[in-house]
This record gives sequence, structure tokens and C-alpha cells, in this order.
Amino acid sequence: MLKEALEGQVTAVCNAITASVQFQVEPVGRWFEAFLKRRTRTVSASFRELEEEKELSEESEDEDLQLEEYPMLQTLDPKDWKNQDHYAVFGLGHLRYKATQKQIKAAHKAMVLKHHPDKRKAAGEKIVEGDNDYFTCITKAYEILSDPVKRRAFDSVDPTFDNAVPSKSEGKENFFKVYAPVFERNARWTNKKHVPNLGDMSSSFEEVDAFYSFWYNFDSWREFSYLDEEEKEKAECRDERRWIEKQNRGARAQRKKEEMNRIRTLVDTAYSFDPRIKKFKDDEKARKEAEKKAKVDAKRKEQEEKERARQAELEAARLAKEKEEEEAKQVAMQAKKEKEIQKKASKKERQKLRTTCKNWNYFADNESESVKMMEEVEKLCDRLELLSMQSLNEVLASSTKEESKIAVEKMIQEVNAQLLKEKEETEARARQSSKSSEQSSSSAGGGSKTWNEDDLQLLIKAVNLFPAGTNARWEVIANYMNLHSTSGIRRNAKDVINKAKNLQKLDPTQKDEINKKAFEKFKKEHSVVPPTVDNAVPSERFEGSSADGTASPWTTEEQKLLEQALKTYPVSTPERWEKIAGVVPGRSKKDCMKRYKELVEMVKAKKAAQEQVSTKSKK
Repeated sequence: MLKEALEGQVTAVCNAITASVQFQVEPVGRWFEAFLKRRTRTVSASFRELEEEKELSEESEDEDLQLEEYPMLQTLDPKDWKNQDHYAVFGLGHLRYKATQKQIKAAHKAMVLKHHPDKRKAAGEKIVEGDNDYFTCITKAYEILSDPVKRRAFDSVDPTFDNAVPSKSEGKENFFKVYAPVFERNARWTNKKHVPNLGDMSSSFEEVDAFYSFWYNFDSWREFSYLDEEEKEKAECRDERRWIEKQNRGARAQRKKEEMNRIRTLVDTAYSFDPRIKKFKDDEKARKEAEKKAKVDAKRKEQEEKERARQAELEAARLAKEKEEEEAKQVAMQAKKEKEIQKKASKKERQKLRTTCKNWNYFADNESESVKMMEEVEKLCDRLELLSMQSLNEVLASSTKEESKIAVEKMIQEVNAQLLKEKEETEARARQSSKSSEQSSSSAGGGSKTWNEDDLQLLIKAVNLFPAGTNARWEVIANYMNLHSTSGIRRNAKDVINKAKNLQKLDPTQKDEINKKAFEKFKKEHSVVPPTVDNAVPSERFEGSSADGTASPWTTEEQKLLEQALKTYPVSTPERWEKIAGVVPGRSKKDCMKRYKELVEMVKAKKAAQEQVSTKSKK
């Protein structure tokens, strides 16, 4: 704490001062107005002076306010105040909704000073007693216009407002001249401050889009409570007041809906006749067509590039293929030449071997041994390679007869041993293949489902009876075998497929053996006739049967002739079977009828198998 300075002395405090900092300050509110005044006047002005200037400007406005005399004022009916023009009563018909509250107050003041009953009575004018005097209309007008809510209700039904929408014929010629004032007139109902203008032909797409977006989403404050037919204040009870409110709400909603339909009709009509919209649509269409054309051109170029690349690849592949083919051709020609040379050399060596052996009389003393040795020499010619044959001929050329015989016999033994070994290997492979096929079929078919000769023959018959392309072929074959098999073993499609594949893998000799057994069984069944049949007297129906009692298999040509005869001679033909037998050469009436029965049974069995498979598939 500092001590008090004595008389005649001064207390000083010293301290370091920080640097000054400059701040940017912006005035707002009334300070901003003072700032503007100072800038325009180049002198300082106090806020008091600004307030005084504002009051003086308002007073000057009141002094400049010109009221229009309403000639029909004194003839107004106070009871019909709701249908009067309140702005015209105050002489503000030229301002209407643009009139300020101060102007309304000033007009009311002027009307009171001029038309108050006391003023008129003092002037010697006769006054109507009660509320029947026209001054009541002035009072009602001020009551409506001084209240913002009531004034808005009256402005919503302004009798001077033009609600008309231009017709289609009017908007076609001078669109901007006709529709600009209509939109400007209806813009007074919006709740938004900034209203976009209609613009002209030079307006951009964004401006036009903003304009129509504003009007299609028009937010109107216009309401129709002023036109309520009933006043709820006059209701005698709460229920009546509620009923009046309900009626008024319904009427307001209906008028509001009609108003929004009017605005929407105005906007739709303007949009349909706006030349800028048509221009924008044409431009957009042209742009899309240009983009589409550019896309098509780009795609076409891309396809052309791909086609050129593909052609280049094909050309390169063709050249490479031709080169490979040429090289392969050269190699083949070279190999062919070598093969021809080797073939000629082999032929020469074989001829040399035959000639040598023939000169030595095939190393035999009698003809039978000579023939046997000749066969062995031919076997050597077929089996020996060129080098072996050349070495053998060299040995024979430089040896005696006995030595040559020994050499030939040795070579024959080696060839025979090789042939025997190849035969054993072939038989072993066949046995192994048969064994593996049996194992796979037994494992696939459950192991216990063995196949006997009858089942194999029935499978071969069913495979031929139901060729490839038959619907559910292997199921049909399995059902056919289950119906006609004598073994009693039930087989499914999987068993049949596995066994058919195994039969395809068998050697041709085994297939021939199976077919041979099947034919022998068929021949045996058809050649053995029961004694009762042998001793029976042949009936007239089977006259002309073969004498030996056996029937030869039907050939393909005989089958075709039989089928054609069956078509030519229907059932109604008299002596049908005699005529059919006459068409098929070498076949009797009995043979034709028996073959026909076999075909019928075969077709029935085929259909039964197929129907059974289709029934199972449906289930």
C-alpha cells in the first residue's frame, strides 16, 4: 500500500506498458445508423438527433398524407359494416394494404375530427341516435384496420383484388406481358420475404427453376375468417359456439383449398406456355441426343478397335498355325521319307531272309517240316525289327547251314517267347479289368446285387429298347428289369448305370461271348416245343407254318415290310393276315401274327415302365 504523499510532493507509479493492439469494431443497431449519418454528413451526430429527425419525418409524412374523400360514406348502413370497404372509408383506397399503422391512425384522426357526431351537431347537422349513424362505420373500420389479425383477415378478402387467371389464348401471344403482373399481384400472399421475378427470355435455367419451385411450393398466409357467416360471440351456449366454430372451420378450409387450386392452375398454365421451358426441353433433348450419339460413337469405335485387335490376333494365330502346320508337314514328310527308306530296307532284309532260308530248303529234310519252318520264318519277318533282321542276315551269310539253322531257331524261340509273354499279359489285364468291374458294380449296387446271365441279357435288351433321349431313361430301364427279371432282385437306376458302364469296358471277346450265350438261349427256347404242342393238330389259323418247327430271326428288311403291311391293311380288311404274309416274302401267316404279338408285348412293357417312372416323379 502506498503512503500518502506529503504536501508539496507527488506520488508516481512506474510500470512497463504493453504495446497497443488494434481491433476492428463494426457498429450495429442504432450505432450503425449514427455511423452512416457521420459518413454522409462528415460530422458527428448524436442518437438524440437521429430520434428527433425520425419523429420529424413521421410528422412530415402525416402532413403529406392525402386522403381521398369517400362520396358514399354518409349512405353506408352501419348494420352492413362487414361488406364495406374499410380503406375507402378512411380515404386510403389508393394505398390499401400498403398503408402503415401511423397512416391509418392519422386517417382515423382526420375522419373523427370531421365526422364525429358532436362536431356535426355543433355545425347544425341532424344526428341519428344510437348505432344507426354512419359514424359507426368509421369506428368499425378503425377496429378492423388497427388490429393486425383482423386487418389480415380483411386483406385476404380485399374486394379490389383480382383473382382472375389468364386464359390459354391470352398467354400464348405475350407470355411475359400477361403473366408478369399476375404473379406480381399474387406475390402479396406469400409468407416469404424474397419473391423471385418471372424474368424474360434471357433468364438462366437456374433462375427459371427457382421461380417455378417457389410458386409450386407457394406458402400463402391468405385466410378467409372474415367471411364467416356466423359469429361465435353471438352464441347463447357452449354447444352452439362449438357448432359455429365447426361450421366456420369447414368453410375456411374449403375456401383455402379453392385458393390453392387457383394458384396451382395459374402456375400450371404459365409453365405450359412458358417459351423458356420449351427452349430448355429442346436444349436438354439435344444434349441427351448428343450424349447418346457420342456414346454410340464411342461404343462403335471401341467395337471397331476390338474387331481390329481380334482380326490381328486371328491373323497372327493363322500365321502361327500355318507355320506350325508347315513345320509339322516338313517333319511328317521327313518322317515319311525315313519310314519309306526303313520300309524298303525292311522289305529288302525280309526278302533276303526268305531267299536265304529258301536256298537252305528252310533247314528241313521233308515237306512238312519245311512248311512249318516257312511259317516260322514269316513270323520272324513280321516281328523282327530292321536291326535284328540285318544282324540275322549277316550271321546267315557268313555261317554254314547248321550254324544258320541254329541261329534261326534261336531267333524263333525268342520271338515265340515274346508272343507268349504278350498273350499272358493281355489275359492278365483282361482278368484284372473284369474283376475290378465286378467289384465296382458290387460296391455301387450294395454288394449283394449280383448279375446273372439272364439279368445281363435283359439289361442289353432294355438298353436297346429304350435308346438315348428317352425321358428318365435309366429309371425306365430299371423298372423294366424289375418287371421282367426272374431273379427277384430289385434294382435302381444307379445299379443299372454302373453295370452298363462296366459292360462297355469289357473286351470285345467277352461281349461276343455274352451275345453268343444270349443267342443260344434264344434258339433253345424257340426250338424246344412242348410235347402237347407237337402232338396237337394245327388249327386253321396257323396253317402254313414252317415244317421244321423253328423260326429264323427277323431281319431289318422283313421288319420294315411287316410294319408297312400293317399300315396298308387295317383291322377291318378281310383276310388281313393272308395279305400281310403275302407282302413279307419267306414268312407265313403264323410268323407274321407271332411277330405282331411280340411287338405289342414289347410296346406294352415299354409304356408300363415309362408310366411307372412318371408316376413316381409326380409323387
